[in-house]
Amino acid sequence: MRRTTVLGGLATAALLAAAALPGVAAAAPAADAFTRAVAQLKAHSGSTLVDDGQSFTLRDVVTDADGAQHVRLHRYADGLPVLGGDLVVHLGSGNSWRGTSQSMTAAPRRGAKATVGRAAAGQVALAASTATARRVAGTQLVYDAGDTGTALAYEVVVGGMYADGTPSELHVLVDASTGAVRDSWEGVQREGTGNTFHSGTVPLGTTAAGGTYQLNDGARGGHKTYDLNGGTTGTGALVSSATNVFGDGTLANRQTVAADAHYGAAVTWDFYKNTFGRNGIRNDGVAAYSRVHYSSNYANAFWSDSCFCMTYGDGGSGWYPLTSLDVAGHEMTHGVTSNTAGLVYRGEPGGLNEATSDIFGTLVEFSAANGNDPGDYLIGEKLRSTPLRYMDKPSRDGSSADCWSSSLRFLDVHYSSGVANHFFYLLAVGSGASAYGNSPTCNGSTITGIGNAKAGAIWYRALTTYMTSRTNYAGARTATLSAAADLYGSGSTEYQTVAAAWSAVNVN
Repeated sequence: MRRTTVLGGLATAALLAAAALPGVAAAAPAADAFTRAVAQLKAHSGSTLVDDGQSFTLRDVVTDADGAQHVRLHRYADGLPVLGGDLVVHLGSGNSWRGTSQSMTAAPRRGAKATVGRAAAGQVALAASTATARRVAGTQLVYDAGDTGTALAYEVVVGGMYADGTPSELHVLVDASTGAVRDSWEGVQREGTGNTFHSGTVPLGTTAAGGTYQLNDGARGGHKTYDLNGGTTGTGALVSSATNVFGDGTLANRQTVAADAHYGAAVTWDFYKNTFGRNGIRNDGVAAYSRVHYSSNYANAFWSDSCFCMTYGDGGSGWYPLTSLDVAGHEMTHGVTSNTAGLVYRGEPGGLNEATSDIFGTLVEFSAANGNDPGDYLIGEKLRSTPLRYMDKPSRDGSSADCWSSSLRFLDVHYSSGVANHFFYLLAVGSGASAYGNSPTCNGSTITGIGNAKAGAIWYRALTTYMTSRTNYAGARTATLSAAADLYGSGSTEYQTVAAAWSAVNVN
């Protein structure tokens, strides 16, 4: 799973030309919101850490029914991106100030100069990667608003390939004064396994062209599905059929997997559109695309911002193609996260990033109401003999965390995601035994769930309105409580259940 927008949600167009963020619509209301948000930031510069050397660009505007607006911005200092300096400005109706959501705790040092050269930083970054065929794919000078304070650094993207065939785009932050590695995270976000998903006979969005039918869904932004035929680069061949029938339900017919992927993309598009009014991954009506039959015996799948696409392998021994509904929803949700909060793919933010994909991948599966794959709170249960992850009790997989602790930041993001997955299950379903599992609490409390619809609405609003690139678990608690208050009121059962569910996984 892949996102090449970087820490803080900043665009990496300067690093990877293909990874440029979508342009922001120049509509007058958005422009007006941007102008008012920046003016309010300057008026409250003490709390927002704004000074004369800073500038901002608009990322997104969320407008509530009452006219309140939540303006997501990129921050720059001395013309350089501030990684981790992204923020959301909350404006009430009538331009009243409601504060900000931000992670940065100190403004960048003024007049900082780089004493380490760009080439030297590249060599340090190359040494930090474990991929093969390593190469420096791009370098830019940034301010890193990291856990150890804000400093001038080089962001170096190191390309390469992992042993299992997954491409690597390792982002390495090299201190521009000391040459030390300040931080690093993988841009390619991978799922851990693969298995086939047989969705049965389903409708597919296709387009007639030149006497054939293509997997080109014009009703959903023109989403296309391509066959890489074992390749690892490019788009491959657009899948087409003379009869408008794709696949026969067996793996002997390579179009079967293409049909699964195309269907998963359609269900995910419809889920976000029908549930949240979101018009595609970037909310701009433009579709991503899918690639199937990636590499050989590749038991993985990933989302990539640089191609704005999902990619699925065919699996290997004991595995099947990774084209199940929950995986499709999971992968495309990485794109949604990348284009909203931009949760960096390491530590606690990375765990929240993975959990967000698990949460909405699960809700996509429920929304499909497909009898061949009923909704559940298991991740990747169609991919092998045992699920990849369990939301009711994440530790059932042998690696994931049920409860928050200070050691969580050292876990792989697929395992630190367990705390948020457990929280969501408790929020939606509740504790104890149910038709979906048996979920304990970490503090011995009893939780009564509020259902998928409300729990999903709270998480989506928190993601799109309050979380930023370095939101940690404590910040996620604050963000979801703010979202619950917005949607249902601060004295509501929903608000109280959010608080109780976080406490039940030791996030207080």
